[in-house]
Amino acid sequence: MKIFQSTLELSQWRNESENKSIGFVPTMGALHEGHTSLLKIARSESDLVVLSILINPTQFGDPSDFENYPQTLEEDLQIAKITGVDVVFAPTPEDLYGGKPKADKVEWGSITSDFEAAFRPGHFDGVVAVVDKLFTAVKPNMGFFGEKDLQQVAVIKKLAKDKHPKTHIKSCPLIRDEEGLALSSRNTRLSKEGKQSALCLSQSLSRIKSSVNSIAQIEKEREALNDNINVELEYLEGVNEVSYSKNDSPESWTHVIIAAEVEGIRLIDNIRL
Repeated sequence: MKIFQSTLELSQWRNESENKSIGFVPTMGALHEGHTSLLKIARSESDLVVLSILINPTQFGDPSDFENYPQTLEEDLQIAKITGVDVVFAPTPEDLYGGKPKADKVEWGSITSDFEAAFRPGHFDGVVAVVDKLFTAVKPNMGFFGEKDLQQVAVIKKLAKDKHPKTHIKSCPLIRDEEGLALSSRNTRLSKEGKQSALCLSQSLSRIKSSVNSIAQIEKEREALNDNINVELEYLEGVNEVSYSKNDSPESWTHVIIAAEVEGIRLIDNIRL
């Protein structure tokens, strides 16, 4: 396994591998089973697998969230090696951005204005900026993204279509722990009690999926979560995974999505209807 910390090193390697198919999994590190599932899929569908590890400052609106984001590079490298990664690309933000990191405003309609975009202003500006630069550096044939970040998948598909048409985006299944909690690097910051409280998010989604009237069940679950002192609900809605609009008609819904804070940690989840 090769480890590159600069775009120059990666570019030299990429030029030597131009006849190989490249599967790419971009991450911010703190790898868990959700990430390894992406790496395994990439391994099965690509000649070479590239994993990037970079905590991207331009997608954090809250400076404390950026400062507290878990950094576990040594553990991440071990997971990468075990999973069969060929190249780990771990540049500094300054190297990748070619100077001080910055992100231009992205206005792509509802996918960059509703839900996550509304609660995290500037977040998708940063996501688009960093993934655009990563795609330019790695030049992957395929990019693998987890459906836990469902709105991000919609944004990345739009980016690839517009600017990187040779890169196919594959969305991969959301991974849960044995109790049903959607895996996230932020979960490590929850206490044991907090993890138990967080289970109500996935449990609400499951009840909505099983209901014969999803609209009525969403309202019922929303009321229950708003009454839960351990959860600060941001949204619980039905959406279409392509348009990702708060105005999507129920007939077009593909998923129900949820975002909430537990112990001050922001969590998101979704379920396919």
